[in-house]
Amino acid sequence: MRASPDDRLTIGEIIRRTGVSASALHFYERKGLIFSERGTGNQRIFSRHMLRRISLIIVAKRLGIPLSDVAEVFATLPTDRAPAHEDWQRVSRMWKRQLEERRRAIESLEHELTGCIGCGCLSMRACLLLNPDDALRGSGPGPVRLQKSGPSLPGDPEAGGG
Repeated sequence: MRASPDDRLTIGEIIRRTGVSASALHFYERKGLIFSERGTGNQRIFSRHMLRRISLIIVAKRLGIPLSDVAEVFATLPTDRAPAHEDWQRVSRMWKRQLEERRRAIESLEHELTGCIGCGCLSMRACLLLNPDDALRGSGPGPVRLQKSGPSLPGDPEAGGG
């Protein structure tokens, strides 16, 4: 007998198939990432196609993709049936764009950190980490020069506004 995406699996079967704990499954369900029904004895019963969602959650976590991003993408998928090939293609394209943006941001950060910290000069003109006299305190938390791209920030001593 061939398995169908709509076959029903108990929570124990889902745990065995995915390696994800029951508490994590409950958490994912509360977050709207996965869905179950109640079977006899009030036991959670999952559609087989939830295995794919759970697998994608595992992969997303491994890649450092926040669960809020996973929820945003999963919100575009049907919940009453197994997603079609086109649905998964759309999700794949969305994540590909997000991962490309993250890759560019990481490469930019790597370049800035290698150039700035690597040279050891902490030049007031070139260093994006240096913040003399805490001039950037009103621009937000953290290393604002590295976190924000584009034109100089207000209060940035390099822009002459500090």
